[in-house]
Amino acid sequence: MQTKPFLTLADVKKIAAAAEAEAVANKWAVVISIVDDGGHPLWLQRMDGAAPLSAHIAPAKAKTAALGRRESRIYEEMINNGRVSFLSAPEVEGLLEGGVPIVVDGHYVGAVGVSGVKSAEDAQIAKAGIAALN
Repeated sequence: MQTKPFLTLADVKKIAAAAEAEAVANKWAVVISIVDDGGHPLWLQRMDGAAPLSAHIAPAKAKTAALGRRESRIYEEMINNGRVSFLSAPEVEGLLEGGVPIVVDGHYVGAVGVSGVKSAEDAQIAKAGIAALN
């Protein structure tokens, strides 16, 4: 039987704080969502001024990145390149850039999803949060 790391509440708080700091430093109002490796919610934070819709988009991006074990941007690119049939894939809703998987010692342990600014900026915030684990 193999063992693998998992996200603790302390880890989640560390990721969320670093992601929030990145957003604040750039004056971006976003929603930050963190999920475990099964896409189950561990954290949702809606910053002042973030659009209500972002509170739905960020968790969907995080879940997509966790279940797919790749950035949600990959799915957006697939669809934009003509593979529109992927829109029918089950359990996949956040098909926009901004969902980033969390990998620890080669194990996928969860993901961060961010929504509220340009997609590349959402991903920047998510990656800043994940970087706090190292």
